[in-house]
Amino acid sequence: MVPVMDTALMVHGFAGTSGTWLPVTRLLEPKRYRAVIPDLRGHGQNSAVRPISFELCVDDLLAAAPPRFTIAGYSLGGRLALQAALKAPERIERLILISTTAGLEDPALRAQRLESDLLLAERLKRLAIGSFADQWLDGDLFRVDRPEVNLAARGEILKNRPGDLAAALSALSVGRMEPMWSRLGELAMPVDVVAGERDERYVEIAEQLAGSIGDAVLHVVPAGTHALPRSDPQALAAIL
Repeated sequence: MVPVMDTALMVHGFAGTSGTWLPVTRLLEPKRYRAVIPDLRGHGQNSAVRPISFELCVDDLLAAAPPRFTIAGYSLGGRLALQAALKAPERIERLILISTTAGLEDPALRAQRLESDLLLAERLKRLAIGSFADQWLDGDLFRVDRPEVNLAARGEILKNRPGDLAAALSALSVGRMEPMWSRLGELAMPVDVVAGERDERYVEIAEQLAGSIGDAVLHVVPAGTHALPRSDPQALAAIL
């Protein structure tokens, strides 16, 4: 009898593509998992898909998956994975949240973040994609001190177009997102919350997430960065 494979729906972050997850999927047990890795609206092969909104992106994810599946989301993808789990909890076998948040509860902070993201989106429209990639990867949040890893990440960003990324950033800013902290207690499926040790702000958020979700398991990857699918694929594959 052929064993039934589990489906792992993997959701990339802002400015990534489905290729973000390739370092992880190469390490997964091939007979155990069938990886489904869609490009989000405004990214990769779905760069031109409009309109862009949280609700439509979540609907896309649910449409790409079978009736029951594991979902793993990184950064922006984690916020979307969380929303998918709250929208269709009966379909989620397991939820894995990586370097992500449940939103900003303070309205003033949301407004401030939205303003900042809209300014970045306007600047993005005027940049060549290569220039944006260099600036993005040189930021404290996404810097990985391994040239070969950064080269691969730059290649992923170059699969996108500046105007499309600007549209995605404007629509999917955490400043536009309804905070979900008050709903975390609804999650009854197994949940893993993951952050890199060097990503101190998100370690703190991960601790808050895990503490708010029943029996959630917290994983802090030693010496890990925010960009865990790139910097620490072995750790993520082991968690999966």
